[in-house]
Amino acid sequence: MNPLFYVLIGVAALVVLVLFIVMINYFQLWFQALLSNAKVSLLSIIAMRFRKVNPSVIVINKIRLVKAGITDINTDDLENHFLAGGNVSNVVSALIAASNAKIELPWNVGTAIDLAGRDILDAVNTSVNPKVIECPNPQLGRPTIDAVAKDGIQLKARARVTVRTNLARLVGGATEETIVARVGEGIVSSIGSADSHAVVLENPDRISKAVMARGLDAGTAFEILSIDIADVDVGENIGAKLQADQAEADKRRFQAEAEKRRAMAVAEEQENKAEIQKNRALVVLAEAEVPKAMAHAFKSGNLGVMDYYKMSNIQADTSMRSSIAGEDQSKPGGANG
Repeated sequence: MNPLFYVLIGVAALVVLVLFIVMINYFQLWFQALLSNAKVSLLSIIAMRFRKVNPSVIVINKIRLVKAGITDINTDDLENHFLAGGNVSNVVSALIAASNAKIELPWNVGTAIDLAGRDILDAVNTSVNPKVIECPNPQLGRPTIDAVAKDGIQLKARARVTVRTNLARLVGGATEETIVARVGEGIVSSIGSADSHAVVLENPDRISKAVMARGLDAGTAFEILSIDIADVDVGENIGAKLQADQAEADKRRFQAEAEKRRAMAVAEEQENKAEIQKNRALVVLAEAEVPKAMAHAFKSGNLGVMDYYKMSNIQADTSMRSSIAGEDQSKPGGANG
């Protein structure tokens, strides 16, 4: 016989073997779905492979839904979510958990939450079993929320917030960081409105009541069940510290003003000394004119020699009297007695 015939027979046998193995795999999924009453046709399973859909994921999750009593979700819904890039197994697990917990979670809501990047299964678990959020978040490096009462005493508080996921607001709702920020703001506001730190230490629950009354969970993906103050410690006396800083600032300001006045006084003193020297120079100039005036008086006949001698005698007598009296001749007016 022609060797080509044997080659064709071998190729045909290999193709049949491959098809048989593939069909066995598909048949196994179809038979598993049939026994589970999932109602997935063999043709549909084969078509999934051509649509780039993993048949095992779709069939297994369809069986899980049927076994959980959820029959209103067909394979097309599962395939659409798979092709959209969603986690089909996670959404199905969330729907089963919600159904067992008697929580309403429609398929379109679950897929929307999953496609939004949220962990739908964790959200359902949190809705069933509320979780506790530390406020402030220790991972951010701040161990306490610090606030100052009206008496100036600083208080350091830590709170634990118990929240439950609100599935209806999970898509587009604010995350845990918003809850922590709002609770921290409420604690600071509550402590700051207290007349005394002793009032807060005596009744820490007043912080919880004041914060809960603010409706901090509005617009978030969570429902706040309770806010418990875990610890309140007394910090620094911020009021006294601020007063001391203000007093120090006032002291420096007054010192600067005093130094300014002293500098102005020194400058004024120097100006007065300069004015005195100027006046003395004018006096010297005026005295220099006296001999000229006397010479002119002699020349014009207005002053006689005897008059000059009498004036000289009077000046000498006045100088003698001043010397006897011990007056300083250097002082202005000393020669006049």
